[in-house]
Amino acid sequence: MNTGFEQFIRERQYLHNVSPRTIQWYGEAFKWLRIPEPDEATLKDCIVRMREKGLKARSCNSYICAINSYLNWTGSALRVPKLKDEQRVLPTFSKEDIAKFATWKPKRFPAVRLQALLLMLADTGTRIDEVMSLHWAEVDFDNLLLLVRGKGSKERRIPFSLELRKYLWKYRQIIAKNRQVTAKNHQDEDLVFPTRDGGKLSRRNVLRDTKNLCRKLSIRIPERTLHALRHSFAIHYLRAGGSVFHLQKTLGHSDLAMTRKYANLLTEDLQKIHQKVSLLSAAL
Repeated sequence: MNTGFEQFIRERQYLHNVSPRTIQWYGEAFKWLRIPEPDEATLKDCIVRMREKGLKARSCNSYICAINSYLNWTGSALRVPKLKDEQRVLPTFSKEDIAKFATWKPKRFPAVRLQALLLMLADTGTRIDEVMSLHWAEVDFDNLLLLVRGKGSKERRIPFSLELRKYLWKYRQIIAKNRQVTAKNHQDEDLVFPTRDGGKLSRRNVLRDTKNLCRKLSIRIPERTLHALRHSFAIHYLRAGGSVFHLQKTLGHSDLAMTRKYANLLTEDLQKIHQKVSLLSAAL
């Protein structure tokens, strides 16, 4: 990779403490940009090549954000305008889907672990990496709080339900039984959702297992399957009367505009509201 790109990434990694996935995202974006000092024609060509390769506007806009961050860092006045992206209904799981996850009776430990992980995602709106990095010491069973580290290693405390506590408590007992945990094992320092050897789970493996479970339980697999649980939490939170400001804090969004997208009601919500406010319905 070019020295200019490398220096930018090093500063983001060591001065801004961005996550490994963000570092990877920058690297992918710079493969499209290619040169460290682009002119306007180069930037246009970069986007054209993305589109020619079949990237959707949403994917292009993701890379455009990274490129614009780099341009700002270099002091360039150039910016790449975002592409117009069609507004689509966010992929979500239904309450019936979550109920299927919750009432499923897994028998083997990997399946029990997967159930607890999915229910935590659905109950708290956490990101998948935040959950996979969670340690038992960061789970407050008494006050029903999780201490998670989001983007930029920013910590936040978020609540979880009594129902999730029941699943987590039973799950922890299963772990202790399987590992024959003793006081010397320092279980509080262990990951909540570890691999067999105690390491961090692979996002790819979790996604694969989740899709297989959806097929087993006859659940429609939404796009961005794991992130769809976060969408599901946020939309249900607002439908139940939750505050968009509290939702912002729970989700760990730095900008309220990122949270407001969930306030754009789904079609079914608009239909329900319209029946209440329709002048024609009131007149007849």
